[in-house]
Amino acid sequence: MAKVLGIKLSERRNPLDGPVTRGESLYSVTAAERYVEEEPTATEWVQSIIPTRRRIGQYFYGLFPFIHWIGRYNVQWLVGDLVAGITVAAVVVPQSMAYAKLAELPVQFGLYSSFMGVLIYWFFATSKDITIGPVAVMSALVGDIVLQARESYPQYAGHEVASALAVIAGAIILFIGLIRCGWIVDFIPLTSISAFMTGSAINIAVGQVPTLMGITGFSTRAPTYEVVINILKHLGRTTLDAAIGLTALTMLYLIRFACSYSARRFPSKSRLFFFLATLRTAFVILLYVMISWLVNRHNRQHPKFAILGPVPRGFKNAKVPTINTEIISSFASEIPVAVIVLLIEHIAIAKSFGRVNNYTIDPSQELVAIGVTNLLGPFLGAYPATGSFSRTAIKSKAGVRTPLAGVITAIVVLLAIYALPAVFFYIPNAALAGVIIHAVGDLITPPNTVYHFWRVSPIEVIIFFSGVFVTIFSSIENGVYTTICISAAVLLFRLVKARGRFLGNVRVHSVIGDHVVGEDSKHCALGSSEQLPQGGADTSLRSIFLPIEHDDGSNPEIDVDHPYPGIFIYRFSEGFNYPNANHSLDYLVSTIFKETRRTDSGSYPRLGDRPWNDPGPRRGQSEPDRSHLPTLKAVILDFSSVNNVDITSVQNLIDVRNQLDRWVAPDIVQWHLACIHNRWTKRALISVGFGYPTPPFRPDNSSISRWKPIFSVADIGVSESAAIVDEEHNGQSYCDSIANNETELGMSHAAQTESNSTHSEMNKVSQDYEAYRTSGRRKIAVVQGLNVPFFHVDLTSALQTAIANVEDQRGSKSNLGPEFSASA
Repeated sequence: MAKVLGIKLSERRNPLDGPVTRGESLYSVTAAERYVEEEPTATEWVQSIIPTRRRIGQYFYGLFPFIHWIGRYNVQWLVGDLVAGITVAAVVVPQSMAYAKLAELPVQFGLYSSFMGVLIYWFFATSKDITIGPVAVMSALVGDIVLQARESYPQYAGHEVASALAVIAGAIILFIGLIRCGWIVDFIPLTSISAFMTGSAINIAVGQVPTLMGITGFSTRAPTYEVVINILKHLGRTTLDAAIGLTALTMLYLIRFACSYSARRFPSKSRLFFFLATLRTAFVILLYVMISWLVNRHNRQHPKFAILGPVPRGFKNAKVPTINTEIISSFASEIPVAVIVLLIEHIAIAKSFGRVNNYTIDPSQELVAIGVTNLLGPFLGAYPATGSFSRTAIKSKAGVRTPLAGVITAIVVLLAIYALPAVFFYIPNAALAGVIIHAVGDLITPPNTVYHFWRVSPIEVIIFFSGVFVTIFSSIENGVYTTICISAAVLLFRLVKARGRFLGNVRVHSVIGDHVVGEDSKHCALGSSEQLPQGGADTSLRSIFLPIEHDDGSNPEIDVDHPYPGIFIYRFSEGFNYPNANHSLDYLVSTIFKETRRTDSGSYPRLGDRPWNDPGPRRGQSEPDRSHLPTLKAVILDFSSVNNVDITSVQNLIDVRNQLDRWVAPDIVQWHLACIHNRWTKRALISVGFGYPTPPFRPDNSSISRWKPIFSVADIGVSESAAIVDEEHNGQSYCDSIANNETELGMSHAAQTESNSTHSEMNKVSQDYEAYRTSGRRKIAVVQGLNVPFFHVDLTSALQTAIANVEDQRGSKSNLGPEFSASA
């Protein structure tokens, strides 16, 4: 099949696939623990994505997290949930009615949304703190959508449009959660969320000022700056509502300040002051309900200031949501921003409180909870709901124990829907506006947080203010899109322009106080001229690799240079994929060309032989003297920041390899790759010829020159090593068994002579290195596959191998003749 289709199965064959005939892989021939690293296969990949029966069971089991803990529910948990549930309900009822007004809907729809949110969420919750219901930002968006639909399709009521939006958005979010793609929320950075919340809070607060002051005659849905101008223009038309609104808002802040101060002043009673502060909203609303009743009870038709008016008892709007093409077309363009707002506000809050209270949420499962809530809620008249920051904070501080506290809150809301509509009649609109302004004030990012943003990433502060300004001067939707798009553009720019670093080797010591760590550290006081004694073991000395240009902030006085003439260590900074492969490798090639010379300096005997992009010096001028520069020997790539590669990046790497091979012709650049942690990345690189020595050109057409194998080995915890077992069974030394093995492989006499010299070296090495001691009585094995000796576990082993092979090839070339000695 491959021949028919023209597929070259072994375009770059691994020269180590055949038998070892020159002692190149000395350790691999004789080691008992031979390890050959297998490549991953397409079958493995298919098996990894096909769900097993166990994984399918875990999937459905994970859809209902309450099963994990409901069986261990106890009285102590119940007490905590009762306190938290009732406390949150005291805030939910007035806030939900205020947010319904913000959504241009009758107040009862806010109560319906709150009831369904807290009732349904606990079935699917992975957060004990979240309270789902109407929120300020989503209510403002719904209000814009309702007003827009009212102009285009006046035959549909506002709550029908809001319910249809909830169903569509809920279905989208539920689908994302069911396919377990909650990770897409991570693409929205904290800066975008903060800008969106701050801009929206300012937008909502300014829009509520006219209601707070009783000013009418202009649209409060216009851009924020226009609303501010109109407020100043019509300030003289303030009515009695201002007395209600301003005093209510002032009282809310005074109670919170007094409780916070008292809690700090009397720490033993801090919990009491917390509950008093939590109930401030309910207290203020009830106070002004009583004032409103006293003022307007005899004049219900013409009240002294604006009040809510009649509120129906029970679920009067419970029905199947009306969804058709006309309704959907009225808000189709707003669906993306509605989904984004529902997602980011809920997930951001859930993650935040999960970290504070030491548990982890499942974003995908949280999306399932939001989706189901918004799918079922409209059947009782609810409009889009998501997690609320203020109510979640109250619930957390109230000592909630499980998500079942939502049921307690739902019961209290249900009682309010059936028992309190007569009380709701007298709630002043200005007081509700004060509640909204007070609630959204906490969403504004404080200046100290913005300063910390500046300290961490100055460019993200620019993104933050861009989102805030666009929200103020345009709309909430445009503010959301602006911050997300700018953040994505910055991310792509950083990825595309990512440039690696050239590293150099530095020998360092560890120091405690003024003494070097090690068994002889008493002789190495910091700043002292004393040296280690002759023969003393410097156990504190180790190798590290630092950027040569010191652009990582390391001390520029430390001399960091290339570890060996002609060997370059290059570390990729932000992955190695198609967006940044070209930019990163261009920097690699340009630096190598600048710091090395061509191996064959006379490759252009005539002027016309030079390529147009390398024309050389002008007429009458000589070539610059580059004889002091080394020739390129090896390139070491640090893949520690690379997780995956793709076809584009690998092809670019192939092109660079060919380009550098032409630079060093007739020699070949050896490529060593360190710190590769992904099997598929290894497979991709092996398929194009990386991971093993590249055969250089030889006059006698021999396939490969001698190379020095250096493998990283580790103790596998067995009492006897491979060398000892071999010695005990065969009655001969470890290195003698190597000679016998090579004789059995059919080595030539010259090769055996060369190998015998190696054996004598190995006998000497075996006396010094623990890996070959017979007294150790332990077993060792290579860490990575012997079939890919140029893949290394760390940079140190890569550098050792590169230097050893450069030195060995230099010695080999000096024996081949003067034509090779010159290039060496």
